[in-house]
Amino acid sequence: IVNMDNTGKEKEAMALMAEAEKKVKSSQSFFGSLFGGSSKMEEACDMYGRAANMFKMAKNWSAAGNAFSQAALLHLQMQNKHDAATNFIDAGNAFKKADPQEAINCLNRAIEIYTDMGRFTIAAKHHVTIAEIYETELVDIDKAIAHYEQAADYYKGEESISSANKCLLKVASYAAQLEQYPKAIEIYEQIGTHAMDSTLLKYSAKDYFFKAALCHFCVDMLNAKLALQKYEEMFPAFSDSRECKLVKKLLDAFEEQNVDAYTDSVKEYDTISRLDQWLTTMLLRIKKTMREDDSDLR
Repeated sequence: IVNMDNTGKEKEAMALMAEAEKKVKSSQSFFGSLFGGSSKMEEACDMYGRAANMFKMAKNWSAAGNAFSQAALLHLQMQNKHDAATNFIDAGNAFKKADPQEAINCLNRAIEIYTDMGRFTIAAKHHVTIAEIYETELVDIDKAIAHYEQAADYYKGEESISSANKCLLKVASYAAQLEQYPKAIEIYEQIGTHAMDSTLLKYSAKDYFFKAALCHFCVDMLNAKLALQKYEEMFPAFSDSRECKLVKKLLDAFEEQNVDAYTDSVKEYDTISRLDQWLTTMLLRIKKTMREDDSDLR
């Protein structure tokens, strides 16, 4: 029964699309424009919108996206910028389920309109959506990073610091995975310093300094040692944290080239605070450089 209903909805939607196109054509003819051209355009917009929602009910996401896009383009012609942007967003959300690249194109059109109108917070939000599509659907991490950075920029400009930091933490996490350690370190230190001065965020500061220290460690052991001293001076509470103690144990094990001691320290830490994928990756990278050094010694 559901399918019957869906095909019925699709047919109705296609009829509305055809009707909307006729309205647009007649509004553009000489006589049409004399006799209420703009009201015909508005009716056409309304029809495209209704068709889009029917396509959504029938789960035909591409057709829905296309109908919303048509409405958006008409709104642009009529200078209804806000309505055009809203329809591009609706189109993007529909395409997300069927055609990620087309979804990004629509979201980008909306962002252009919003930035043009000075609506930077909403533009930032949609940059995050694009970044997420690049992360999950298209797996293009460099592009995801670029959109998170753009979102962070806009959020900062609008004084939404916590939203900006959320985006920057994504950037740092990916930068470290791509071995762009200086970039990751800069972000973790900046956000750690911001957090330690805030009563609410103080607790999370140790995590950021921990991550920064591990990035330093991936570059070079001495770097990590100096960084750790700096973090302890800046933020004395860090010294007592299990994170700081772990890095110290790892530094000792590294200096002694003792792979077993290194592994045991990580295991012991993991029994109390579970290591996530990112931390595991970083800790394994450091351990691998030990093994290489180890073979040089033999």
